[in-house]
Amino acid sequence: MRLHYLIVFLALFSFILKGSAQDTTNTSFGKGLLNIVAKDSSWSVKFAPRIQFRALSTWDHNGVQYTKPDQNFLIRRARLKFDGFAYSPKLKYKIELGLSNRDLSGENQFTSNAPRYILDAVLMWNFYENFELWAGQTKLPGNIERVVSSANMQLIDRSLLNRRFNIDRDLGIQLRHRTKLSEKIILREKFALSQGEGRNITSGNLGGHQYTGRLELLPFGAFTGGSEYVQSDLKREQTPKLMIGVTYDYNDNAVKTRSNQGSYMQTSTGFYETDISTVFVDAMFKYKGFSFMGEYSNRNADDPVATETDGSPALDKEGNPTNDVVLVGDALNFQAGYLFKNNYEVAGRFTTLSFDSITEKQNQNQYTFGVSKYIVGHKLKVQSDLSYNTIENEKGPITFRIGFDLHF
Repeated sequence: MRLHYLIVFLALFSFILKGSAQDTTNTSFGKGLLNIVAKDSSWSVKFAPRIQFRALSTWDHNGVQYTKPDQNFLIRRARLKFDGFAYSPKLKYKIELGLSNRDLSGENQFTSNAPRYILDAVLMWNFYENFELWAGQTKLPGNIERVVSSANMQLIDRSLLNRRFNIDRDLGIQLRHRTKLSEKIILREKFALSQGEGRNITSGNLGGHQYTGRLELLPFGAFTGGSEYVQSDLKREQTPKLMIGVTYDYNDNAVKTRSNQGSYMQTSTGFYETDISTVFVDAMFKYKGFSFMGEYSNRNADDPVATETDGSPALDKEGNPTNDVVLVGDALNFQAGYLFKNNYEVAGRFTTLSFDSITEKQNQNQYTFGVSKYIVGHKLKVQSDLSYNTIENEKGPITFRIGFDLHF
């Protein structure tokens, strides 16, 4: 039934846009499907749908030889994005809805057993000089790779570091500020107070709150077009550009295995709570078609193993051991690419994960090589990559992926 409501909403929205066509500004592919500004300039809206198709094959290694590949075709992402301003250009908004199965998955009692359509729903108010106040649901100021939109990736998907350690989206408020230290040097400060359990949570706050702080230094000035959060040097920077970022995230009395991500740590009487801290150090560099991104992450917890109030192993309501443990450890991720003048790019990535022994997770390395053809930048592109994994220094799976992105 909820899907029916969404379809009706989209139909009505399309009708409104059609009726307002005389207000539509001149636009082109990649600038949004429709871009409307009110006649009195009191509001604007840009509508930009996008899809990502993926096909992949994976070969597992059994210690002697690689097995017959598992193959999969999927719509990795299918999203509707709306953004603009309301009342004043200083009050901006963003709404992004996800329609693919991967976007909707995760419904449970904490999301009112409803699909998780909403990715972003946030207001951004430039209330004084270089200060902005954000309120709603959106990405936390975490590792650079996660803040980079999935529409602007250099390889088919994000790294294993991001999969295991990112802090993703949450509900709350953020305060952001930008300082110009000299003619070129820029410092940005970002602080967030959030609920601490991820996106689309309706059950209220079960543990404590989550506190995130990030500092970003741009010693050589701003990237062209704000492209520090766009992978690949599509702008072909004519002078070296660098951004260095540091994030510290503290989740007070967290109830999930990966800070605000992962699964809930339940006990026979409620939820297991422990303080979880996550650190990210990252950088983005671009110059004349060459790009480099590096990341380090570390996660710690006061008491990572879930227990009952008496210190015994945590049990579910049926009396079975949950074996829940916070995913503590660290990771490194290095990624680089070169964009040729014909808009072909070659890129490589190395990721290593190292988990605390208490997690009983195996350490892993991944080596990825990719080739991309940018037809209209990231808005229309074809990509492929090949990844080789080692698990505890033993041969692991090989994965080949290919796909296209179409973003209006």
